[in-house]
Amino acid sequence: MNRLRDFRAFLAWAALGTVVSGASAQGSADLEYVSREIEAYRSLPKFVAPGPAFDARARMKGKSILSLPVSSANPFTSVIEQGFAQVAKDVGFKFMEWKNQAQIPQWVNGLSEAVSEKADVVDLLGGTDPRVLRPQIEAATKAGIKVVTSHYSGLHQEIPSYVTANIPIDYDKAGRLLADWAILKTQGKPNVVVITSDEVYSTAAMVNGLKDEFATKCPAFRAKFVNVPVPDWSSKIQPSVQSAIQGDSELNYIIPIYDSMSQFVVPAITLTEAKDRVKIATFNGTPFVIGFVQEGKVEMDIGENLDWIARAIMDAEMRLVCALEPVKDPHIPFYIFDATNAANAGKPPKPSTGYGSEYISDYRKLWGLEK
Repeated sequence: MNRLRDFRAFLAWAALGTVVSGASAQGSADLEYVSREIEAYRSLPKFVAPGPAFDARARMKGKSILSLPVSSANPFTSVIEQGFAQVAKDVGFKFMEWKNQAQIPQWVNGLSEAVSEKADVVDLLGGTDPRVLRPQIEAATKAGIKVVTSHYSGLHQEIPSYVTANIPIDYDKAGRLLADWAILKTQGKPNVVVITSDEVYSTAAMVNGLKDEFATKCPAFRAKFVNVPVPDWSSKIQPSVQSAIQGDSELNYIIPIYDSMSQFVVPAITLTEAKDRVKIATFNGTPFVIGFVQEGKVEMDIGENLDWIARAIMDAEMRLVCALEPVKDPHIPFYIFDATNAANAGKPPKPSTGYGSEYISDYRKLWGLEK
């Protein structure tokens, strides 16, 4: 009976997604390299100016920015919007957030409002998809408005030509770091399930980084990529992970590429009694997931400081308004949270906490707000 159960579990596991494996099970992993990469992101991030200093208060006087987040209900973008508002208050320009529930008609209305308000920039934040808004974007740009995608793509992903500018982050690097962690912690024997949401534009950059890092740094890797669209997270992630664990006794890592997926991965590991064998490494630094790190339910989370993201995006968009050199890389940093430092994010963890605070003064100096 146990053999039949295990065989059925294996069949369910085999049907989950796309299997990728190394070309040679005999090659050795580059543990020195992956250890060096991980250590580089264990130190508090340092500010790197994305461009020359400028007098933001003088140049932004009378200007306005309207932000259209992917969803106002998303805690990730909600905190970034709060950061936008604080920058606008400090610098002294008009800021508007178009609140929505991730409905395309609401996005359409937001762009119409930007034209009506004669905004200088429309910010499409965190997944507001320009590919479904082309007529509205073209109408806005015809009206003299700059339409910018932010925190939407990796550094090297192509953006539609009708968008004025893009403010990317290094999603490719995030994927590579997740692979590096699994390689290092398994001493070159990672056998992982990667949970993706392929309809999210940035996913491609993360997956490319993961696959390439595994292939080039660990010839003996094994990985299965399982696509779960965002609306299906609550119903499909947990059973998929349970099937994977039951179907492969050598599985050692689950990598949900967006850390909010972890809330459905943790129960699967608990129910299969696999917490000593199967670990979780993930990306975003969402506070409740850092809480999981504190509790030992998630091993590692690559964090992003949402307040830092807000300042980096506003910096790039103010430079566009002021006709300064566009920002190619906003230098939004990553920081690894694990059992050694997760407590620094607060108990319970708070957004933008645990990353240090010098960057705030650095941006103020960059904008001429203090010496």
